Amino acid sequence: MPIQEDDLTGWGPWLGTLLAIAVAVVAVVVLVLLVRLVVALASRRAPWMGLLLQRMRHRWRFLLLVVALWVACAVSAPADLPWWPALSRVFLIVVILTAGWLLSAITSFGIERVMARYDASGVLGPEARRMRTQLSVVQRLATVLIAVIAFGAVLFTFPEVRAVGASVLASAGIVSIIAGLAAQSTLGNLIAGIQLAFSDAIRVGDVVVVEGEWGRIGEITLSYVVVNVWDERRLVLPSTYFTSKPFESWTRRSDKILGTVYMDLDWRVPVEAVREKFMEIVEGSDAWDRRAASVLVTGSEGGFVTLRFLVSSADSGDQWALRCLVREEIMTWLQAEHPEALPVTRVSLEQPRVSSEQPHD
Repeated sequence: MPIQEDDLTGWGPWLGTLLAIAVAVVAVVVLVLLVRLVVALASRRAPWMGLLLQRMRHRWRFLLLVVALWVACAVSAPADLPWWPALSRVFLIVVILTAGWLLSAITSFGIERVMARYDASGVLGPEARRMRTQLSVVQRLATVLIAVIAFGAVLFTFPEVRAVGASVLASAGIVSIIAGLAAQSTLGNLIAGIQLAFSDAIRVGDVVVVEGEWGRIGEITLSYVVVNVWDERRLVLPSTYFTSKPFESWTRRSDKILGTVYMDLDWRVPVEAVREKFMEIVEGSDAWDRRAASVLVTGSEGGFVTLRFLVSSADSGDQWALRCLVREEIMTWLQAEHPEALPVTRVSLEQPRVSSEQPHD
C-alpha cells in the first residue's frame, strides 16, 4: 500500500524527535566513555578520582541522560504541543532531584575521605576521635540540608507555591512556635546531637560508663548516641542524656589510665615479698606502660590489712587485662607460697571461771 503524503506530513515532526533523541543518547554515551577514559588516566596520579566516579556512576549518568532527553524534546516537535509546559516541568523536577542525589554522593565521598584517616577500629587519640565525631555529624547535616534544598526547589517550580511564599514566610514565626511545642523532645535531641559533636563532650571511640555500663561510643547521630557495651550489647541513649546527666569518660584528654586492685589479707602477709612479686608480674606484661606501679597498705581494720595494687596502662583495655592478671597471679602465689597471708576469721574461746567456793554437803 503506498504511503500517503498526509501520513508523512503527520509523522515528519515525530521522526525529527526520534532523531534528536537518538543523537542525545549517542552524545551521552560518547561523553560517558570520554569521562571514563580521562578519569582512568588521571587515577594513576590521583586514585581518589576513580573512587569518586565509581561512587556516583549511576547518578551522573542518569542526570546526563535526563538533560539530554529534555534538550532533544525542547528542540523538536513536543515543544510546540500544548502539554509541553507540563512535560518540561517534569524534566526540571527530575533534574533537580537527581542533581541533589549527585551532590549528596559527592559531599559524602569528600567527608568520608577525610574520615578515612581516622580508623575507629584502632586506638585513637582524643583529637582523632573529635574529628571523626564532628565529620560524622557534618555529613548527616549536609545530607539533610541538600534534601531540604532540593525539595524546596521542586516546590518552587510550581507558580502556586511561589505565590503563597510571602504569606508562608510571614507566618513562619507562628508555625515555628507551634512546631517547637509539638516536637520539643525531637528538636531537643537534634540540638543536643549538634552540641555533642561540636562541644567535644563525647567522641566516637571514647570509653564511657553510663547507666552502670562500661563501653565505647560507637555512633553519634543527630538524635541518639549508641554505646557499644563490652559484652557486645548496644546501649542506645537520646542525645539529651549526655547534655543533662553526669557520666564517666575514661578518655577525655588521653587514653592513658590508672587502675587499682584491692585485697584484704591477714596481718601476717609479707608486704615486701608481695611487692617484689607484684613488680615481677607487671614487668613481664605488655599491658603495663611503665608509668606507675606500686603496692601500699591502705587499710587495717576489721582484722585484715588492705593492700592496694596500682598499675598504669596505655588504654582501658590493657588496664582491665593487667588488673585481672595482677589479681590472679598474686592470689595464686599467696596460696602456694604464703598461705598464712590469706584472710582468716579468728575466734577467741575463753575458759569458764571455776568458783572458789565448794558446795557444802
